Amino acid sequence: MKFSLIWLKDHLETTATVAEICDALNAIGLEVEGVEDPAERLAGFRVAHVLTAARHPDADKLQVLTVDTGEGDPLQVVCGAPNARAGMKGVLGLPGATVPANGMVLKKSAIRGVESNGMMCSVRELELGEDHDGIIELPDDAPVGTSFADYHGASPVIEVSVTPNRPDCMGVYGIARDLAAKGLGTLKPIAMPAFSAAGDCPVAIRTDDSAGCPAFYGRVITGVTNGASPDWLQQRLTSAGQRSISLLVDLTNYLMLGFGRPAHVYDLAKLQGAVVARRAKDGEQVLALNEKTYTLDPEMVVIADDNQVHDIAGIMGGEDSGVSETTTDVLLEIAYFDPARIGATGRKLGLASDARTRFERGVDPEFLDTGLDLLTGLIVELAGGTASEAVRAGSPPSNAKVIAFDPGLTLRLGGVEVGEEEQKSILESLGFTVGQGWQITCPLRRLDIEGPADLVEEVVRIYGLDKVASVPLPRAEGVARPTATPQQKLERSLRRAAAASGLHEAVTWSFLPEWAAEHFASDQPLWVLANPISEDMKAMRPSLLPGLLMAAKRDADRGADTTRLFEIGRRYFRSGNGLSDEKPTLGTVLAGDKAERGWQSGKAKVFDAYDAKALALELLEAAGAPVTNLMVMGDAGAQFHPGQSGTLRLGPKVVLARFGMVHPATLKAFDVDGPIAAAELFLDAIPAKKSAAFARPGFTPPALQAVTRDFAFLVPETLAAGDLVRAVQGADKAVISSVRVFDVFAGAGVPEGKKSVAIEVTMQPGETSFKDADLKTLAEKIVAAAGKLGAELRG
Repeated sequence: MKFSLIWLKDHLETTATVAEICDALNAIGLEVEGVEDPAERLAGFRVAHVLTAARHPDADKLQVLTVDTGEGDPLQVVCGAPNARAGMKGVLGLPGATVPANGMVLKKSAIRGVESNGMMCSVRELELGEDHDGIIELPDDAPVGTSFADYHGASPVIEVSVTPNRPDCMGVYGIARDLAAKGLGTLKPIAMPAFSAAGDCPVAIRTDDSAGCPAFYGRVITGVTNGASPDWLQQRLTSAGQRSISLLVDLTNYLMLGFGRPAHVYDLAKLQGAVVARRAKDGEQVLALNEKTYTLDPEMVVIADDNQVHDIAGIMGGEDSGVSETTTDVLLEIAYFDPARIGATGRKLGLASDARTRFERGVDPEFLDTGLDLLTGLIVELAGGTASEAVRAGSPPSNAKVIAFDPGLTLRLGGVEVGEEEQKSILESLGFTVGQGWQITCPLRRLDIEGPADLVEEVVRIYGLDKVASVPLPRAEGVARPTATPQQKLERSLRRAAAASGLHEAVTWSFLPEWAAEHFASDQPLWVLANPISEDMKAMRPSLLPGLLMAAKRDADRGADTTRLFEIGRRYFRSGNGLSDEKPTLGTVLAGDKAERGWQSGKAKVFDAYDAKALALELLEAAGAPVTNLMVMGDAGAQFHPGQSGTLRLGPKVVLARFGMVHPATLKAFDVDGPIAAAELFLDAIPAKKSAAFARPGFTPPALQAVTRDFAFLVPETLAAGDLVRAVQGADKAVISSVRVFDVFAGAGVPEGKKSVAIEVTMQPGETSFKDADLKTLAEKIVAAAGKLGAELRG
């Protein structure tokens, strides 16, 4: 929120400097984001007197002016403004000055062969308004040679960040109130322009939705003249970043920015019948002031007449009933809307406005009458006209919250000792009423106050957060105990293992475009945000692979030949109770060339499904998963190539990882060139270690030498080699230490429907060496175990 120092001093009697004001704002929780001094931008511009004006000898639309700057000889200036003439006073930009509107640095130059020593400036060029039809004309008493910044009264502009819990500071008056409580000056009473109300309001005003619009106030003013706003009003709106539109519109903006109270003014000639606050009808439409048409539903509150909707209540007015230069009769509207309803409507329509920002945070329900009379008085004073009596439909919330407060809490919770009388003074200066026994009545504008702790915060921030002593937290003697959780330790070890495998860590958004999330959705419902940052970040990711695929595409677009990425993060799903279900996951993608082309290796090699599988097994082993017990099964998901993918499971139901080549349809959906291998490890499925020992036992090598034997089996063509390996390992778990496939063959010499699988079995003796009879018995066990799968020992 922006405001000028002059605007602040309209409400705060103070001699404090800008620096002191900014320090106080930061101290009371209204963080200053910046200070801009327009006088710096207007340096080099002076009040000047045009002595003579003659036609340019070589251009019909240019004039050659002789300009008195109050210093030395008059300067010659070439000007193309139609209103430039001898005798007028204007603003001259001298050589070296920078034009605020376009950043152009003025210098002495020749225009059509005539020397020009600066530029006579328009309102738009100095960013003081929108008028650019001619140069600025100053009054005859403007002192020649004076800095224009001093003459214009350029005032520093302060920008503050108002937190969502402080809607009472969404107007300059509220900020002045807080500064006065801080002791930076005295809060001035609101200057109410005098006016007389005559006759009943000719328009019926009512609210048919007491929940969405509890109070709807209004009155008619006839015989107004809508034109340009006075300079003081334009200056204040400009300092807040608002463009001056017309007097009537500017006054409603002045009320909103100055007092945090949005209001609206309708052209009475464009209304038919009663003006009503009601629920919208399903499918009803309104053309808003931003020239966009919005389709409404029955959950939204609107302001309508007998013919149509004219206002999305509390958010934006309609184009059809807006005021114009020809407007003579107006209807003023000031209402109180339910904050939750305004917020929901704004999110649903994707419509933001200054009014919505204030209404959804909560405006002061006590300010309706004051706001209506203040706006009425300003319109009558500046635009003329006759005001009717006010119509008050409904009533705003009026039950003030009363909180039992213990002054001792300020020391216990705030960490600073403040005297009871000073606490009472602080609370009363903020508008709280301190009753008998410290029963605190809160002003209705302070919707953020919920309990005693909030009152402590009010006292401490005004008393001075800098006065709260820094006290270290108590800690036990000795070495601090470890605080990392088992999940954190697991993720740390996996990061090291993945980096050691040659992968680069990526950190992608947890949000995805809805189409990308749906492409990777499983049986669990997606978590779709109601108020996303943007449409490209609307759904919480159900997989880490979409973000990694997008990252791989960005790498490829920038010429990367190889991409090896991994990410450790969370997948998100909507659980049965409506809450977010988060699943810790590691995802990885391998794209591009696995090995470069060379004179020895030939063509470049690309990644395949076996690379993804090997990487998944390596990382699972680093995570402590029982890799030797894993089963390789299919069904990696529709996003993977069905013939080049699989899952790693502990039993048929517990899936620890999925791996393989990404499906061509998925690559096409993400506009990625393939092939790409990928793997995803589901860390929450990895079983916890059974041993709780602090350290693993020391390694003791076997005393006796292991024995290795090779077996070649004829097995059904459909039998997975991994199933054969597990069967052989189970033949004698105490002795067989490892089983490895070293050859697979099908073709000549192998019966149709069969394949030959050769395995190497390592057997480790225990107390005594193997004898021939022992090895023969083990071999028979191995053959028998393989035979259960339909395997036959090759002759």
